[in-house]
Amino acid sequence: MSTQNFLIIGQGDIGLPVTNELAKNNECVTGLARGERHQYDLSDKAMFIQANAATLTAEQLQGFTHIAIIVTPDEYSTSGYHKSYLAINQHLAQLSETLTELERLVFISSTGVYGQDNGEWIDEHTVPMTPERDASKVILQAEQVLQQGFGNKAIIIRPSGIYGRARLMRLRKAKESQKEPVAAEHWSNRIMDRDLVTIITNVLTCDVPKPIYLATDYRPVTTFELTTWLSKQVDEIPPTIDKTKTAVTGKRLHSNIPLAWLDYPDWQVGYCDILRHQA
Repeated sequence: MSTQNFLIIGQGDIGLPVTNELAKNNECVTGLARGERHQYDLSDKAMFIQANAATLTAEQLQGFTHIAIIVTPDEYSTSGYHKSYLAINQHLAQLSETLTELERLVFISSTGVYGQDNGEWIDEHTVPMTPERDASKVILQAEQVLQQGFGNKAIIIRPSGIYGRARLMRLRKAKESQKEPVAAEHWSNRIMDRDLVTIITNVLTCDVPKPIYLATDYRPVTTFELTTWLSKQVDEIPPTIDKTKTAVTGKRLHSNIPLAWLDYPDWQVGYCDILRHQA
């Protein structure tokens, strides 16, 4: 069996920990980003390339057996998504026939590719995907480019809302003493950032990956229930219901992540961890 050689494109809040995790597991791994990076836990095991992924040559990519694309746009606009997700994936797809050693290409997408917004249940088999937001349309296009270029070597991971010990937007809102009224039934879904790192690492290294992963925990929750629960934990007044918003909105995601991969299988476990680390 040939030696596995991993390339992690994008060295941000998720890509960098994935690189470190693979290095800790004694995998041969290289991180790639446009800017300099000096934060590797195991600098003797994790290598680094400073380059623009949208201009990589076939020669630069030739030795890699597994590639993960974990990028964010410079700006959260339609053109920003075109210049990041889509540009990189189109470029790699053009090189697909020359990357003879490549076994697996993992793309971190988004559950935003599902346009459903009436509280529907969504799973890995839900079709068609009809995203409403222009940025989500670009991400879906980026998925399709890879699938067309690489066939079943392309694996798609669609995370829901990422939260964590340093991603505290919901907690900040709960701590506000004067809260905006909240819709009674707007459904939301989330995944702890640390679990997302584990998911990506496992998808890269498992024997037979699924073609699509919904990287979300096992318990969708309404924004109202979440904010009410968090408010109670921090001794703040809970939100009131916005009586002008009576429709059921959002979506509920069926996770297809093995439970053994999750340290935080639902939002309560996750926020209890966050609250402990806030103390």
